[in-house]
Amino acid sequence: MTIASTFWPRKFPRLGASVRREFEVEPGSRILAKCHWQVEPKLRPTLVLLHGLEGSSESGYMLGAADKAFRAGFNVLRVNQRNCGGTANLTPTLYNSGLSGDMRALISELIESDGLPEVFAAGSSMGGNIMLKMAGEFGDAPPPQLKGVVGICPAIDLAACADDLAEFRNVIYSRHFVNSLKRSMKLKAAMYPGMYSLDGLNRVRTVRQFDDVITARYCGFRDAEDYYDRASALRVIARIRVPTLIMTSQDDPFVPFKTFGNGSFPANPNVIVIAPKHGGHCAFISREPGEERFWAEARLVEFCKSKSALL
Repeated sequence: MTIASTFWPRKFPRLGASVRREFEVEPGSRILAKCHWQVEPKLRPTLVLLHGLEGSSESGYMLGAADKAFRAGFNVLRVNQRNCGGTANLTPTLYNSGLSGDMRALISELIESDGLPEVFAAGSSMGGNIMLKMAGEFGDAPPPQLKGVVGICPAIDLAACADDLAEFRNVIYSRHFVNSLKRSMKLKAAMYPGMYSLDGLNRVRTVRQFDDVITARYCGFRDAEDYYDRASALRVIARIRVPTLIMTSQDDPFVPFKTFGNGSFPANPNVIVIAPKHGGHCAFISREPGEERFWAEARLVEFCKSKSALL
């Protein structure tokens, strides 16, 4: 199902053209969002969508969710993480799974500068970890305009995900991510001469090795294990105080379901976990046609509508 969703032919007739907007998330670093605004944006809820590892604003699940949400009356922002979607020139830095501050800066700008009354945040996989981490870090003082958070197959325990990804059964996914990460790193190093060393990159065979050799070195972590521990949303799930929906599948190939089912996952009345037996990784292809074909996208919009006072 994970592979099928990648190649499933889809059209997104309701979205139309997007408006490009850059957000400064820290001095010298900007990220790009593809924005779809309703006729009167300040009278509508806004959904901020974030993609997963090596994805972009053009990923099918980003476009699918945006299409459904825009039709339902939401303003929609399809956000590219640092360097993704052809934006390597917008920041000298790299992206990683702990950059919840980027989403906090973007959402704060939407609230404070744009005056948007309702904002929802949703992320898939790595993006889900970032959004949930942001929500947990707000703790008891989230902005009142943040009405809900959704994580689709969120990688909330990064070490467990890296270990599962390295299993032989996941060799196709592992090779895809590793090859893509290495290509992106080589392009980044060429764009910023002298800033990044590629020593050891050719020997990288797993995502954990990449995080040891590159992510930890250039993102302020001791090693991959330190990175995974500090960047995982699992550490702060118990502190979430906004309505939150997590959707994961019991057969996700590299986000282990045990992450959500054992004692390490804290009970939190603000967090609802839905976990069907099948769904793959961020796929959730239903037998039902039309709006229900991609089940998680429909539930995402349904949940956000149920928490909005504007629709």
